Amino acid sequence: MTDVEHGTVTEVADRVYRVGHAYVSCYLVEEDGRLLLVDAGLPRVWPLLGRAVRQIGRTPRDLVGVALTHAHFDHIGVAARLQDRLGIPVWAHVGDHTLAAHPYRYAHESPRLRYPLRYLGGAKILASMARAGALTVPGVRGVTAYAADGPLDLPGRPLVLPTPGHTYGHVALHLPDRDALLTGDALVTLDPYTGREGPQVVAGAATADSAQALASLDVIAATGASVLLPGHGEPWRDGAASAVALARAVGSH
Repeated sequence: MTDVEHGTVTEVADRVYRVGHAYVSCYLVEEDGRLLLVDAGLPRVWPLLGRAVRQIGRTPRDLVGVALTHAHFDHIGVAARLQDRLGIPVWAHVGDHTLAAHPYRYAHESPRLRYPLRYLGGAKILASMARAGALTVPGVRGVTAYAADGPLDLPGRPLVLPTPGHTYGHVALHLPDRDALLTGDALVTLDPYTGREGPQVVAGAATADSAQALASLDVIAATGASVLLPGHGEPWRDGAASAVALARAVGSH
């Protein structure tokens, strides 16, 4: 397991930079001097995000928006702060707008408290997330809904692919010209609740509908993307089809 508790910044695809902190990943997508932030980590990613922007030769004023794969608390940590400080829009699927405003009111299939007791690896990750501000994430209001079809007029020209199950409004963002897919938590390579590594859907402690999440893997496979960039865990570089096959073999837990 790669320890990203103290923060890492890495170019993981063409002009796509992973900002990893407290076992949560968000991504900067750069094009023509403009930046799009995909997901917004936890509150204490703030200084690391600022350093990451400058490390790639840009300034915070180059950020044009935040695109959320979903609105769980560990993916919207600095979204409201960016919205307030820079006046930039935050996009999410309409199915997650209420969750964005109330990030702790999320549907989940399984009792959450049993996981830290059963999975010591998960307990370590959850403790790191708590130290990074997981218990004090502000909601985001005034969220903009994704357009119904076509690429977004944003850096990377991302295609929005509905992948419900983890949340009811979860999406993946496909960057076809960079052969990369930002999967959010529709498919991860590290489950923060169990500590288990490898392609999988997230445990029922944080997944609204595991059967639907597994069905949404078809959407991920259909992209044929070579590189998958998840919300938790390391990038997967062996193609969407192999990741989906392994995730199906693990199933729900």
